[in-house]
Amino acid sequence: MAMKTSGTIRLEPFSDGVFAIAITLLILEIKVPAQAELRAADGLWRALAERWPNYVGYVLSFLVIGVMWANHHTLFEYIRSTNRTLIVINLVLLVGVGFVPFPTAVLADHLTEPATRSTATAFYGATLIFTSLAFNALWWIGRKQGLLGETGALNAGIRTIASRYAVALACYAAATALALVNIWLSLSIHLVLALWNGFSDMNASSPLSGGDLAVLDVATLKR
Repeated sequence: MAMKTSGTIRLEPFSDGVFAIAITLLILEIKVPAQAELRAADGLWRALAERWPNYVGYVLSFLVIGVMWANHHTLFEYIRSTNRTLIVINLVLLVGVGFVPFPTAVLADHLTEPATRSTATAFYGATLIFTSLAFNALWWIGRKQGLLGETGALNAGIRTIASRYAVALACYAAATALALVNIWLSLSIHLVLALWNGFSDMNASSPLSGGDLAVLDVATLKR
């Protein structure tokens, strides 16, 4: 018996909410310096400057989560139907997204500690490997279970997304391994990957026109 499918009208707003909460939680790790810190640092400017690991973590993870959200948006321009398997895989992805603020905080706390910063950076990378695996699984399920738009997506666009996600997964794994050798090289790779994924996504935008999307939305609502 074929698995029941439905539209994405409930899945997408729920996912957007998780992305929004995760990206907002990042700022909570940047604390206002206490009076004792001001005295120890001999002034507010120096106390704020000593927060630089938190700024690094915030900017990097803001870009990472923001690009994840953009990629998720692009996927669901192609994926026009959902089933239980896709919903579960999407929830697994959101587990990773919601978890990102924690390894970000760990990274910021240990970035200036030579004894533990490699482990903290590898832990951060492992989280991104998890989310990358979930993105690959989400796209694979969408393709293999016939959940793409009824008018079809251009083969070039499908291949672009599949190949980019595979390359990104390999790069995340390499960056995580490099954390044990050079944390700055590892973090630089994460930054470059975020920028590359963000800009390259523009080349894989949905081939469906606005009119096609409207027709598909009506069609999926009737299922």
